[in-house]
Amino acid sequence: MTAADPVVPAGDGALAEPVERVGRGWTAALSLANGAIWVGWFGPLQILLASQAEDFAPGTGMSKETVLAWVTGAGAVVSLAANPFFGALSDRTTARWGRRTPWIVAGSAGGALSLLLLAGAGGVWTMAAGWCLVQLTLNAAFAAITAAVPDRVPRLQRGSVGGWLGAAQILGVVGGTGLAAAAGGTGAGYAACAMFTLAGVLPYVLRHPDLRLPASARAPWAWRSFLASFRLSPRRHPDLAWAWLTRFLINLSNALVLLYLLYYLRDRLHHHDPEEGVLVLTAVNAVTLLATVVVGGVWSDRVGRRKPFVIWSGVLMAVATAALAGWQTWPGAIVASAVLGIGFGVFTSVDFALMTDVLPEALDRGKDLGVINIANALPQVAAPALAAPIVTHLGGYRVLYLVSAAIGLAGAVLVRRIRGVE
Repeated sequence: MTAADPVVPAGDGALAEPVERVGRGWTAALSLANGAIWVGWFGPLQILLASQAEDFAPGTGMSKETVLAWVTGAGAVVSLAANPFFGALSDRTTARWGRRTPWIVAGSAGGALSLLLLAGAGGVWTMAAGWCLVQLTLNAAFAAITAAVPDRVPRLQRGSVGGWLGAAQILGVVGGTGLAAAAGGTGAGYAACAMFTLAGVLPYVLRHPDLRLPASARAPWAWRSFLASFRLSPRRHPDLAWAWLTRFLINLSNALVLLYLLYYLRDRLHHHDPEEGVLVLTAVNAVTLLATVVVGGVWSDRVGRRKPFVIWSGVLMAVATAALAGWQTWPGAIVASAVLGIGFGVFTSVDFALMTDVLPEALDRGKDLGVINIANALPQVAAPALAAPIVTHLGGYRVLYLVSAAIGLAGAVLVRRIRGVE
């Protein structure tokens, strides 16, 4: 990796296949922006939304688990549409600041404001509305940040860049959890996450010029063709379809593990301080993930292969998830978190590189990656619908984690169906 930033080419450079390696400064700034978005998501998801659900559940006729499931599910539905929609809009943006930067700025600013509005929620409905706004705005920024990688990074560097983005992602999860737990209250936790989310994108947007799309390269606007472009045919692009499905299954498995973690520690393991326990498990997971996320991406770049890394990381995650079902103790939870981090670290970096390798068209990178990112958001819808009845009626946490392990293992096995990537 060179020390200099990539040269911004003129003309149709925004659509060219990148060949010049990006520098450390560009990678670090984009990674910080990515981590800031994850702070805005996971401070609420790990701590704040669960606390609000517990406060608002009495008098609604719903359990705290059901309230949390409805709120996070509604937000995930918004995310399903927002990510590809804003990715497609950024593909068409011809602003002087580039295709992606305007959406990074607008999305992060809107996300910070939405987090502050969520802090003032007075009930389940305003809580759900606030979380939906957070998902809408932060997905606009995230879609643009993700699309910057195939815009600027050559193929044989995407594993390592994906590794640094993955490291920033888990640091964002840890940072958001830590800010939420240490702020001293729900309102203060939301304010801390909002400030970090906004500040974290500034180094990238201020120091690194974006690629500008010339107006002549943009297709004429028509609602029918715009909406039709979101349909990606599995028959025409089978590798993209299989890559999407494998990512969905592995992320669904991971979402099932995380969704009720606070309640699992409190109600099943009877941990003396569940919020502190969530922070400890998140930190353990982060340490092992950080130990493998960059190494896995760099190793994948050097050998020029993606699939074996994704397959074996998925298998390892399934084994760790099954351990949560069979070893329901605090030491067992720590060991499972550590092993999950090892597997998810490799998966995060290499699977991201694999996704960029199967993109069909340069003109639609943002939109196509947005469709792929539905595989990240859709599990947030499916996980509550699947987990709530399992925990409350169909066997509890033991069955939940066995189901999660089976889903993750299926995702790992199906990676073999991708034919066009080594």
